[in-house]
Amino acid sequence: MPNTSAQEDYLKAIFRLGKGTERVSTAALASALGVRKPSVTAMMKRLSAEGLVEYSSGRGVTLSERGRLATMRVVRRHRLLELFLVEGLGLDWSEVHAEAEVLEHHLSERLVTAIDRWLGHPSEDPHGHPIPDAEGNLREHDVVPLRALASGEHARVRELRARDGDRLQRWKELGLVPGAACRMGGKQEMEDVMHIDVGGRRIVTGSEGIEGVFVEPVA
Repeated sequence: MPNTSAQEDYLKAIFRLGKGTERVSTAALASALGVRKPSVTAMMKRLSAEGLVEYSSGRGVTLSERGRLATMRVVRRHRLLELFLVEGLGLDWSEVHAEAEVLEHHLSERLVTAIDRWLGHPSEDPHGHPIPDAEGNLREHDVVPLRALASGEHARVRELRARDGDRLQRWKELGLVPGAACRMGGKQEMEDVMHIDVGGRRIVTGSEGIEGVFVEPVA
């Protein structure tokens, strides 16, 4: 198992960038983590020696099964922490990601189990992301980007994939929160303008403004 917070951060980044199974380049990891490529290479060799990743120079890296299970433990801690910070301590859901990033490395499994029990064994965090179970199983949602909806198509917001608190807060103000019903009112593809109906109001935005909002289409 990873024995430093840095190793856990690398494993999470590999999982996020590779969507769980795809290979990730050292350049992509360096950019995502804000470190130099030689530092990434050194860490990949270390994680590979510990059996947590499958790495070869020039071909990138992917998680091994052992690494995937270790990553799921970290993701589980993070997402349970986010929900606990919102429901237990009353923090705003746009603020909790950064706090959970720090705390996730310092929780014992006993405390994780206690938080999970206190929350009632939740299946999702405050941003709609599924929470892995104690065995490392993760049930992903069948979602598409909001911007991909066709004109007139209805959907329900399922996940908000962003780390920036201001961005999350803006979506919250617009009503783009997990569980909200929405409809693509119209699209002007050439101008990159979309009209989205949500919560009784119409939002006019470009694709960048809703990048990271994922929805589940409904009939």
